[in-house]
Amino acid sequence: MSHGKQFTLYSNKTGANGWKVAFVLEELGLTYESIYLDFARGEHKAPEYTQYNPNGRIPALIDHRSNDFVIWESNAILLYLIKKYDKENKLGVTNEEDKYKLLQWLFFQASGQGPYFGQAIWFMRFHPEHLPSAIERYQKETQRVLSVLESVLSKQEWLVGNKPTIADISFITWHQKLVERPAVKKLYEEQAKLLAANN
Repeated sequence: MSHGKQFTLYSNKTGANGWKVAFVLEELGLTYESIYLDFARGEHKAPEYTQYNPNGRIPALIDHRSNDFVIWESNAILLYLIKKYDKENKLGVTNEEDKYKLLQWLFFQASGQGPYFGQAIWFMRFHPEHLPSAIERYQKETQRVLSVLESVLSKQEWLVGNKPTIADISFITWHQKLVERPAVKKLYEEQAKLLAANN
């Protein structure tokens, strides 16, 4: 493994959770090498990867600046990065109540948006049987989560602290104002090139 960069990020070319970690690394000006695991070949379940993330999911981050410290779960990684490397509070908040609101949105993303969107996609695209009841359930939950975000973002530009934070980045694919940021645009272009190279 190369240690020329400050971090190694285990990700996937299509999975949103790895990309949102990359967005934060970019926003904070940190250098990193991305390793894109091939899910079809089971690389996320292989011992070479599960030694870092026993859950066998992406992302996982190795911090070479801190004795090769390893952390996984995307929102835990985002919290780690802003606590340790965001000294200017570019993507974090300083107010005590806002800190809890930030956590509130990260928990909502991890418990609501992430699983429901993931299950909706699984049952619509990958499940071997067509199960209308499962598809309907997860589509409705997806709509419910989006309606929660819409109810807040229709009244204010950002989720917490009147500024873009990791709370917004945790919902990156569904938060259009963030997509216009230079760091995010740069990585979406990189993702498009990676996906085009596969075809």
